[in-house]
Amino acid sequence: MNIRAQATPALTPQTLANAKPALQRPRYDRSKTQIGIVHFGPGAFHRAHQAFYVDELLAIDPRWAISAVSLQSSGVRDALKPQDGLYTLAILDERPTYRAIGAIKEVLVAPEAPENVFTRLVAPSTQVVTITVTEKGYCLDATGALNATHPAIRHDWSNPTQPQTLIGYLTEALRRRRANGTKPFAAISCDNITDNGKRLRNAVLTYAQDIDRDLAAWIEGEVAFPRTMVDSITPATDDALRERAHAATALADAWPVQREAFTQWVIEDVPGLGPDWTRVGVTLTANVAAHERAKLRLLNGAHSSLAYLGLLKGYETVADAMRDKTLAAFIKSLMLEDIAPTVRPPKELDLHAYIDGILARFRNPAVRHLLSQIAWDGSQKLPFRLMGTIADNLISGGRVDRLCLAVAAWMHFTRRQVDAGRTLVDPLSSAMGRCARVRADAATEVAQYLTLTEVFPATLIGNSEFRTHLTDAYASLR
Repeated sequence: MNIRAQATPALTPQTLANAKPALQRPRYDRSKTQIGIVHFGPGAFHRAHQAFYVDELLAIDPRWAISAVSLQSSGVRDALKPQDGLYTLAILDERPTYRAIGAIKEVLVAPEAPENVFTRLVAPSTQVVTITVTEKGYCLDATGALNATHPAIRHDWSNPTQPQTLIGYLTEALRRRRANGTKPFAAISCDNITDNGKRLRNAVLTYAQDIDRDLAAWIEGEVAFPRTMVDSITPATDDALRERAHAATALADAWPVQREAFTQWVIEDVPGLGPDWTRVGVTLTANVAAHERAKLRLLNGAHSSLAYLGLLKGYETVADAMRDKTLAAFIKSLMLEDIAPTVRPPKELDLHAYIDGILARFRNPAVRHLLSQIAWDGSQKLPFRLMGTIADNLISGGRVDRLCLAVAAWMHFTRRQVDAGRTLVDPLSSAMGRCARVRADAATEVAQYLTLTEVFPATLIGNSEFRTHLTDAYASLR
């Protein structure tokens, strides 16, 4: 249903007063807020996560509103501009709540107005740049270093004042700030990439070295690139969400977002992070890696395992799959017995309570998190979510049969997609498609997948115990 076509008032600052009481309004005067944060990648996760924290922050300190920058699409700008940046956040719990988020002051589309982006990045009031552009937006190679052959990076090296990439924009903005005598901003990656801050820093330094070695040295000595860990399940926006938001608020929102009630943001405690993030529930720690490892292995590893096994059993959502008692028990055992022993939790994290919390989140019926959404881009996710755990268990003598079952389920998922003529949403879709079309015995088919060195590290490919368990698991799922 087209809500706007039915002449429902749109969500705007002027119509907020007419919304139903269920809609929580911003607890600050938006007209008095100032932009202090530039964010690259204003997708659903940013608007449900970091912008929520900033919305809380603005009620305390008005200096931290967001200028959101899209490096490619104008979709978010086109949706939010008529709403003056306002949008609805649906928090999915036993009783869903709806909140109007006012943290985004403007949305810029970089290819249309690059100098406007630089104006924001270079302004002394901008002290923080946050980032959610997904892994491919960093232009990294298979080792995690800057891909020097990437066409967009090569373009930016030739045209540093007219960049196309995140790395190009950050470096040119820092060059201008240095030339102006302006203190640098902190660059805070919020993407699910291992050592995200370190990888961003290395990419910027590599890029800057080619432009100006003195600039690279200044960036190395002056700019903060903290590691972070972010967490909140954020299902994609669909028409059902638009309808629910409309019913709850009596206003039409072109692009509402939704997430579960649980949310977490961990930032490495380094100087120069801008606002006092701890006042709005952000965790500052010296050990982001431990938080990240716990999340990647326990939450994300279990998520991927549940997705591939659940899809093979015909389920559509995480909550659907968790209602299968056998599958739910499998996931719990996988987490407690196979994954948890490989995790060294930080002192502030109770591992068993964390696992219980994850299982409760998976069971939340209010969150319609599609297994297919989790299954996308498996070649990029599994090396971080499952392969390291398998390698550690092989070394320690721990179990790997359940972990191998999850990997085998991914293989069968790709085969089903190919056999049904459906698109494989994955950067390695072509190579995976070739693997999926091989028809032979289980060992031969598994061996074909093991040629995907981007997914399987050499230490596992050459391990006979791993190959045996993986082949057995693969055969059992046939």
